Amino acid sequence: MNNKEGNNKRGGSRPNSSRPSSNKPKPPMAKRAQGPKKVNPAVKAAEEEKAAKFKKQNQAPKRQKASDEIRLNKYISNSGVCSRRDADIYIQSGNVKVNGVPVTEMGYLVKLNDVVNFDGVTLTPEKKEYILLNKPKNFTTALDEGQEYRNVLELVRGATNAKIGAVGRMDKNTTGLLLFTNDTDMIRKFTLPNQKSSKIYQVSLDKNLKFEDLEKISKGLVLDGHRVSVEEVSYIDNEPKSEVGLKLRTANVKVVRAIFESFDYNVLRIDRVSFAGLTKKNLPRGNWRFLTDQEIINLKNV
Repeated sequence: MNNKEGNNKRGGSRPNSSRPSSNKPKPPMAKRAQGPKKVNPAVKAAEEEKAAKFKKQNQAPKRQKASDEIRLNKYISNSGVCSRRDADIYIQSGNVKVNGVPVTEMGYLVKLNDVVNFDGVTLTPEKKEYILLNKPKNFTTALDEGQEYRNVLELVRGATNAKIGAVGRMDKNTTGLLLFTNDTDMIRKFTLPNQKSSKIYQVSLDKNLKFEDLEKISKGLVLDGHRVSVEEVSYIDNEPKSEVGLKLRTANVKVVRAIFESFDYNVLRIDRVSFAGLTKKNLPRGNWRFLTDQEIINLKNV
């Protein structure tokens, strides 16, 4: 084979080749990716206003609330069974009836004389109130001690129009924390013998408490055939040995007095400094305050 033929085979043109000729026009380049198209703020505002008007036209007109009406979720919350937010969940799930008819509408208005059934229980609309008093001396929770001593309700008069009562009893000589509420479930809860909340008392005795008596009290004792469990008993720091701190679960102050009298001590003064986690902080003697929402939750979870 001569060189000419060899050169033609290597470098000659290929008529059947699919390779484009360099003389043909090149295809246009792909466009670069562009960011989102900017929207004129005025146009956007006009579109939103138009959509809002359309939505409003298609909604049922909102009924004006009468003076004797209340939103259903607030009615439920006032009854003390749950918060407004939780009440909305119950309403949406169909667990609330008004006058025997299930209601799932948010913002539904009811009257105070309507019958509201919540998860099978008929509610009362009175808002639950919780008031903490730092009780002074010479006031009593009893109504049968004559006119010499005034009732503790005088100290919280005007705080609420609800019919509240004291949780537990206090005699005229006992001072310290006393809880008032119209929540009958809570009153019953904290007056049961087996209730679990702790109370702390500062007890003043007529003489120093012997260490051996302190140890005996710490182990618990039997009073009138009933076992009394003492969570803690101790001398109070920087005070005479006649000043004693006592922690136990009973809300009955008579039990506190009976514990020391059983060891032949006379109790001069009892001051309840803590009740189920509540303290006298920023609450001077004779003053009262409403509990916070978190404090109410804590009491219900005890």
